[in-house]
Amino acid sequence: MTSFKSFQLELDTRHDKYERLVKLSRDITIESKRTIFLLHRFISAPNGEEILNESEVKLDAVRRKIKQVAQELIGEDVYQFHRAISPGLQEYVEAVSFQYFIKTRSLISVEEINKQLIFTAEDREETTNTTSSSHDKQPHTWSLKITPVDYLLGVADLTGELMRLCISSVGNGDIDTPFELSQFLRQIYDGFTFIGNTGPYEVSKKLYTLKQSLAKVENACYTLKVRGSEIPKHMLADVFSTKTELIDDDGLP
Repeated sequence: MTSFKSFQLELDTRHDKYERLVKLSRDITIESKRTIFLLHRFISAPNGEEILNESEVKLDAVRRKIKQVAQELIGEDVYQFHRAISPGLQEYVEAVSFQYFIKTRSLISVEEINKQLIFTAEDREETTNTTSSSHDKQPHTWSLKITPVDYLLGVADLTGELMRLCISSVGNGDIDTPFELSQFLRQIYDGFTFIGNTGPYEVSKKLYTLKQSLAKVENACYTLKVRGSEIPKHMLADVFSTKTELIDDDGLP
C-alpha cells in the first residue's frame, strides 16, 4: 500500500508539472504571436528601428517564460514533456526567425537560437531554488535546446509570415521585396524538399502549406513583372489578395 501511495504521489507530481508546462507553452505562443504582429508593422512604420527595439523587448519577455520552462525541466527527461512545450517553442522559433530575417535578410540557425536560450541565475535566491547544493560562488547556468524538428516546423510557419510581408510590402509601394522573398522562400522550399517523406510526419505535412506560400509570392512577382506598369501601385495589393484567395480555393496541382 505504501508503494502505491508513492506511485500516486509521483504521478500527481508529474501531471502537475505537465499542466504547468502546457500553460507556459500557451503564454509563449501568445507573446510570440504578438511579436509577429508587431513586426508586420515594420514596413509601414515611419521609424522601423523602434519596431525592432520593441520586438526585442517582447522576445526577452518570451525568453523569460522559456527560462521558467527550463527551470521546470531541471533533472527531468525533456522528451517526456516535449508535447507540452513543443507548440510554444515552434511559435518562438517563428517569431525570432522573422525578426532575424527583417534585420539581416537571412535565416537564423538553430545554433544561434539555442545560444539565446542559455540562462543564468541572477541572484543567490534563484540558485538555491533550482539546486539543492549551492555552495560554490559561480552563477548556476542551464539551457533549453530547440530540437531540430521544432526548428523546422517553426521555419515552415515562418514562410506564411513572409508571404504576408510580401503582400503588405507591395501595398506600401515596395517592388523589390517580393522578388527577394521569392528567392528566399524557394531556397527554404528546396531544403524541405530534400527532407521529403524521410523526415518526421509533421514536417512533411507542412510542405503543402509552404508550397502554397511560395506560389502566392511567385504569383505576386509574376504580376509585378508582367502587369506592374499597368496597375496603379495602390491597387496592386488588392489584385494579389484576390489571386491568393483563388489559390486557396483551388489548391495547387
